[in-house]
Amino acid sequence: MKELAGRLTALDPDAGAAVRVIAYFDRLAESRAGVEALVRGAAVLSGAPARLVDPDRLVRVRVEPDGTRRDTDLPPDPAWPCAALTPGGAPALWLERAGARPSVVDSVILERAAGAARLVLDRTRGRAPLDDPALVETLLDATAAEPARLHAARRLGLDNAAPFRAVAVPDGPPRVLPADAGADVPAGRAGIGPAVPVPDLPRSWAAARTALRFAAEGTAQDPGPRIVHADGLGGLALLADLVVPGAEPPPDVRAVEAAAADAPWLLATLHAVTATASLRAAAAEANVHHSTLQDRLVHAEHLLGWPVRTPQGRLRLHLALTMRRLARS
Repeated sequence: MKELAGRLTALDPDAGAAVRVIAYFDRLAESRAGVEALVRGAAVLSGAPARLVDPDRLVRVRVEPDGTRRDTDLPPDPAWPCAALTPGGAPALWLERAGARPSVVDSVILERAAGAARLVLDRTRGRAPLDDPALVETLLDATAAEPARLHAARRLGLDNAAPFRAVAVPDGPPRVLPADAGADVPAGRAGIGPAVPVPDLPRSWAAARTALRFAAEGTAQDPGPRIVHADGLGGLALLADLVVPGAEPPPDVRAVEAAAADAPWLLATLHAVTATASLRAAAAEANVHHSTLQDRLVHAEHLLGWPVRTPQGRLRLHLALTMRRLARS
């Protein structure tokens, strides 16, 4: 092959370079190189960053021309030279080189790298759908043996080098999403676990279920955030162990429930007070005049039995509203 490449280079430099590219990727395939090595080869040979994205199997790899892996969430430029993993499929491998038409060598790099990557992905990732209930259940089960969970991850096409989050919803199966898949978060109430490596997904799932208990319906009778990230709870997560659904609610929660029965506007108004930085901002959040908010808070304090316009009172109110949600979940 080297002799052939040398002869072709003397006649046509592009043809000689193309033969060397073919030989390079053949050697990688024979050594059973992984996806990252194939993308790195494409980047180094082309002198441009190379990116492979397979959304079906949640694989995303980007490598700089110097061989450094540097992934990104930015979408590929449609003007970049690209290749599909399967004939007629969507583009999955790009060389980040805008402008002129791809050279012969770039085209060969894309074709050989994409073909080799497809074989690796089919061999190691399979084609199981990410919402396969049995596999997801095994993946998130802390009592399952780690080899079984890792096997489920491979069948689901999860990249062990990438972080993922578990997602809990009220009336649906658990989900596993890439750490940066914000647009894929389900509508309605949801608890989002922390981003963790694949082996730690049971921990993310436990945190997601806790976060779901803090999520509200987002209505006048249950105001608050509908999507709660476990990362953002901090010490508040400890309340989930103290407030048991179905048990006798704490006194402050009973006071809030009684006050809400007397004034239908109360819950939304009190949530605005705890969710904003000032009473003026709370009035805007509640869509009332500042003086109207003041009158409502005077009435709310009378019903609740404690002030809500002091720092201590606002903290007590915030905890009461949070415990109410935990007691109802």
